[in-house]
Amino acid sequence: MRSADTPPPVLPCDDPIGLQSFAVLLRRMNAEFNRIVQEFAHAQGLHPTDVQALIAVLDAEHDEEGGGPMTPGRLGSQMNLTSGAVTACLDRLEKAGHVRRVRAADDRRVVHVHYAQAGREAAREYFRPLAGATDAARRQFGSDELHTVVRFLSEMNRQLIGVRR
Repeated sequence: MRSADTPPPVLPCDDPIGLQSFAVLLRRMNAEFNRIVQEFAHAQGLHPTDVQALIAVLDAEHDEEGGGPMTPGRLGSQMNLTSGAVTACLDRLEKAGHVRRVRAADDRRVVHVHYAQAGREAAREYFRPLAGATDAARRQFGSDELHTVVRFLSEMNRQLIGVRR
């Protein structure tokens, strides 16, 4: 919850909950996330695409729909990359210590991609300020408001998946 002495955020137009306001605020947030991701990629000697792949591998570990561990094929489909581009990306990430490829025990033809502990620790250290900023922003809101925000973000993600080409 916002305290009485905290001014409301400056919004880009007359309708603070209109489509234009949402579009501007989401673009600004996305631009900041992209900046941070690019800085992390540079600091780790990676391509920004590599970091997007890392995010996909991490998110697969927490996939509520039971997609299971990430596979190179699924990563390629999700990121719209060719199999050669996925292989090059995973080679770079594995060489840098961010991921490890493991053959499935029940079918040795299947390869699972896991976030390596060293990579996880490097990311955790680098993104600690972002986590702190997220927590500071989160603490400004009450439980009901946060549930609404989570509902909105979940629905946005669902809608964005629907507009993939």
